[in-house]
Amino acid sequence: MAALDSLSLFTGLGLSEHKARETLKNTALSAQLREAATQAQQTLGCTIDKATGTLLYGLASRLRDPRRLSFLVSYIVNRKIHTETQLSAALEYVRSHPLDPINTMVFEQECGVGVVVTPEQIEEAVEAAVNRHRPQLLVERYHFNMGLLMGEARAALKWADGKMIKHEVDMQVLHLLGPKTETDLEKKPKVAKAQPEETDRRAAKDVVENGEAVVQTLSLMEQLRGEALKFHKPGENYKTPGYVTTPHTMDLLKQHLEITGGQVRTRFPPEPNGILHIGHAKAINFNFGYAKANNGICFLRFDDTNPEKEEAKFFTAICDMVAWLGYIPYKVTYASNYFDQLYAWAEELIRRGQAYVCHQRGEELKGHNPLPSPWRDRPTEESLLLFEAMRKGKFAEGEATLRMKLVMEDGKMDPVAYRVKYTPHHRTGDTWCIYPTYDYTHCLCDSIEHITHSLCTKEFQARRSSYFWLCNALDVYCPVQWEYGRLNLHYAVVSKRKILQLVAAGAVRDWDDPRLFTLTALRRRGFPPEAINNFCARVGVTVAQTTMEPHLLEACVRDVLNDTAPRAMAVLEPLQVVITNFPAAKSLDIQVPNFPADETKGFHQIPFGPIVFIERTDFKEEPEPGYKRLAWGQPVGLRHTGYIIELQHVVKGPSGCVESLEVTCRRADAGEKPKAFIHWVSQPLTCEIRLYERLFQHKNPEDPAEVPGGFLSDLNPASLQVVEPALVDCSVALAKPFDKFQFERLGYFSVDPDSCQGQLVFNRTVTLKEDPGKV
Repeated sequence: MAALDSLSLFTGLGLSEHKARETLKNTALSAQLREAATQAQQTLGCTIDKATGTLLYGLASRLRDPRRLSFLVSYIVNRKIHTETQLSAALEYVRSHPLDPINTMVFEQECGVGVVVTPEQIEEAVEAAVNRHRPQLLVERYHFNMGLLMGEARAALKWADGKMIKHEVDMQVLHLLGPKTETDLEKKPKVAKAQPEETDRRAAKDVVENGEAVVQTLSLMEQLRGEALKFHKPGENYKTPGYVTTPHTMDLLKQHLEITGGQVRTRFPPEPNGILHIGHAKAINFNFGYAKANNGICFLRFDDTNPEKEEAKFFTAICDMVAWLGYIPYKVTYASNYFDQLYAWAEELIRRGQAYVCHQRGEELKGHNPLPSPWRDRPTEESLLLFEAMRKGKFAEGEATLRMKLVMEDGKMDPVAYRVKYTPHHRTGDTWCIYPTYDYTHCLCDSIEHITHSLCTKEFQARRSSYFWLCNALDVYCPVQWEYGRLNLHYAVVSKRKILQLVAAGAVRDWDDPRLFTLTALRRRGFPPEAINNFCARVGVTVAQTTMEPHLLEACVRDVLNDTAPRAMAVLEPLQVVITNFPAAKSLDIQVPNFPADETKGFHQIPFGPIVFIERTDFKEEPEPGYKRLAWGQPVGLRHTGYIIELQHVVKGPSGCVESLEVTCRRADAGEKPKAFIHWVSQPLTCEIRLYERLFQHKNPEDPAEVPGGFLSDLNPASLQVVEPALVDCSVALAKPFDKFQFERLGYFSVDPDSCQGQLVFNRTVTLKEDPGKV
């Protein structure tokens, strides 16, 4: 009866009967949807219309924190949230503020509550998009991608109703082109794509949308050339939706073009306070790749404005990782290069009445809706004198800051531009005791370096208004900030603060522990840089935040290592095998192909003697049905030798444990072919092998709903297994740190830097195939 009631309730929301029945099969979803629908009915006191029902279903299926359900349902039924775009913004807000009490003013700003988009605004936005593409529209007519027009109109009017935009696009296109002709109704012929460049040959062939892989034929370089990005051309910054112009803008852009010659300029701006992680790999590929794809340049600029958290080792490691991924900066620069200019501009900002010295403490500025500064309107000359006093060290830390007079998108008022810090700087020493903040520094450094495209992740979208405001307030060249979705991985933690906690707790050894997803850790584990770049290409040029499964990254690793890691043989759990009729008086030299599928890549030589070692799991006295390896009456082949061994005697110790086997051998071509060929070693090297599994047990270890005890409570006790001694064939004796091999039948392995003369240490990079037991 309850199921019938729920079915009726769900179909009343506008779901088809089939969709409603499918929903009922999902216990968690149906419970959340039932609660949402019940609350909506109680509030409305009448039937729920289809539009509201669709939003309620979207809410129930995507909301991960049920504590926020009632709050969001009330916004939907009261029509404060009435579009899919607003719902997505609301879900993103509550997801990123899991523990905070909701500040309704900020929440409503983030979700566009109360924003009214008039039909006239929609008409103007669509008209602007049509005019931009008018020549191409007239040529391609109805074969033109109309989604591009809708996308540009939506970008200009974030909170507009999508259906109204589509209707307006249809009307204006019809007015421009007239009714469709027979030619317009014909299918557009497929155009053969040009072969990608050799450097892009291994770029990935799929991109991820909503967590699912879909076919993608463009390489990363092709995506970044503009076929997937509709960025402005250098000097045409003003054509970007939302770009703020002033009476000086066109003159500044003209000067900018004279300096750059119309060259694309990007920058990768890491803070030197930690090691780069997998998310930074996307940023590196995006910034350096976009410049490279458009014959431009990319700066590596260190945002070194926080000396108490910066260390020399992080500068070195960041440079190393950029180079490791295959990119060469046009120039390495530092925010500290520009400290004198930044200070002069801060004084000018005060003179223009756009900044002031404030004495509110840091704790007074935190949280939602902090009190306005009582010093906001202090006289200009007074602020100039106090700012100079800050520089001369006449204030203690926290006693004075320089603040800018603006309100940001997230409601934050008057962000801090300078603060007092008595920490020596790694480059400027004790020259400065005041340091600029990100909000002040970043856009001005971009301006100084004449960056054309300031590419950053979505969390900096709230800084876009301050970015444009500050450049315009000082009448300097204003670049364009573009946001893209950051790359995250399941089963991972990449926060610098949390990695430090893992190190402090002894859960990992250091920043480069192979269980982490820092770039130094991935390199140590043996991930090739090409694989990481290919993975970024698979993720694609997306503006949506993407959380990927680690096995997709591992698949990219296998693709590269399959072609680049020479084969060798190793045994993790050795079982001695004595060949009683070995066919020679001494060991034989066996030629083994480095790549069995392509013998043109050469061979290596290993000994084959009367004593060999096999994996203990490759022998069973009492095998279960379907077991194909060595057993009584079941011979096996030894890979690459041309010989087959057959069991004759099992030698056991006092405890009954099998200690060795005695076998006879025959040529493989002298009888029936065995069911299996197994790997082996003879006269091997001893080594240490480290087998890695996921560090965390849950997909989202930082999610309190999934892991209530916090990420440190979610550690996988089996994340590292050390096998010692393991045995490996002597072909790897001269291997150096980071050399990579495929140990036949076992996986891909890389030489760890802990290796020393005569004692190699190997990290398992990935297994040969994805582990089907992983969820």
